[in-house]
Amino acid sequence: MAQTFVEKILAKNAGLTTVSPGQVLDATPDVALSHDNSAPISKIFYSLGVKNVKYPDRLAITLDHAAPPPTTKHAQNHADIRRFVAEQGVNNFFEVGRGICHQVLCEEGLIYPGVLLLGADSHSTHYGALGAFGAGVGRSEMAAIWATGQLWLRVPDSIKITLVGRFSSWVTSKDIALHVIGQLGADGGLYASIEFHGEAVAGMTMESRFVLSNMMAEMGAKNAWVMQDAVTYDWLEAQQPGGDRQSWIEASRALAPDLDATYLAEYTFDASTIEPQVACPHTVDNVKPLSEVIGTKVNQAFLGTCTNGRLEDLAVAAKVLDGRRVAAGTRLLVIPASSQVYMEAIKAGYVETLMAAGATFGSPGCGPCMGNHLGIPAPGEVTISSANRNFRGRMGTRDSEIYLASPAVVAASAVAGEIVGPEQIV
Repeated sequence: MAQTFVEKILAKNAGLTTVSPGQVLDATPDVALSHDNSAPISKIFYSLGVKNVKYPDRLAITLDHAAPPPTTKHAQNHADIRRFVAEQGVNNFFEVGRGICHQVLCEEGLIYPGVLLLGADSHSTHYGALGAFGAGVGRSEMAAIWATGQLWLRVPDSIKITLVGRFSSWVTSKDIALHVIGQLGADGGLYASIEFHGEAVAGMTMESRFVLSNMMAEMGAKNAWVMQDAVTYDWLEAQQPGGDRQSWIEASRALAPDLDATYLAEYTFDASTIEPQVACPHTVDNVKPLSEVIGTKVNQAFLGTCTNGRLEDLAVAAKVLDGRRVAAGTRLLVIPASSQVYMEAIKAGYVETLMAAGATFGSPGCGPCMGNHLGIPAPGEVTISSANRNFRGRMGTRDSEIYLASPAVVAASAVAGEIVGPEQIV
């Protein structure tokens, strides 16, 4: 029977020949991800009457959401996590400053085709860009995984999205993702497995493909998948010198969706017809073409997050800002997704270019994306951000507005002091 990606990988994990949408099965994750929320998860875990984690080698814990800690409460939270990590013998622990969990786990070689990850973070859909199954779960569910090594899952329906055509100038995968969400709605992929196929995907860099899978959390997806090819394997090899390329290829082929697989829905989008997109307050599916929001005053521009804080994002921002200055009355905050990205950006000269333009850099991590610290807007202020969410109060201030856009548009808007595209200033 023809199968989609999610049907193949869940069947394989559960030791079954085939599975069908709606079927409930026991999944055994290869990686169980948590971050700063590991402290409250540990309290739930110990309340179960269990002393030891079932598979400590499968846990991956990062300190990234409030890093460095902005308050005593956050600092105590981190201290509790460090104690738990030591007690349980968790080796895959990444300290303050290493970066955002989704970026770090990929860089550290924990993710590759065929891996099944369950994470206590909604953007765990991210890992589908590398041919893995990644899904977000709640804190209680993660505590159960720590205790038993398993969690039941319902097999999702699958939605196939085919991207054709060639990108226009300054259009990025972030624009494609926003356009798709704008067209299908914030609940357009609710508990579905979203697959990305097509020539436009094949033309994307690996860093751009991560944006597609990451942003599908904003469409309600359970998981996402992005077609794999030489671009995928080259990226994995760069992160894991000496890695088994052939095994990655074989795993990808074995789990690739069959051509005659059955989907809940199928959509085709032509990248050549899409201009830069902007998600307007206060919902991610309130998406408009850039041309309709040009001129909107901005007080803050934020470049970073697990969606768009990678090297190519900093590179395009440096290209836009080279020889220019951030507008008076506007500030630009840049937070690399990881320490690796930060170091590479320093070597490439991007950090110097951005700082010369007036940018402020923060320690690798999530920063103000969820309103913890470092970049929270004042009431009445407008932020244009490369992040993934813009609901009211997301960045810590209810009476402020958040616009979402690509790094190129964020950088250009910082220079202009209002929302513009790079073609308006370059």
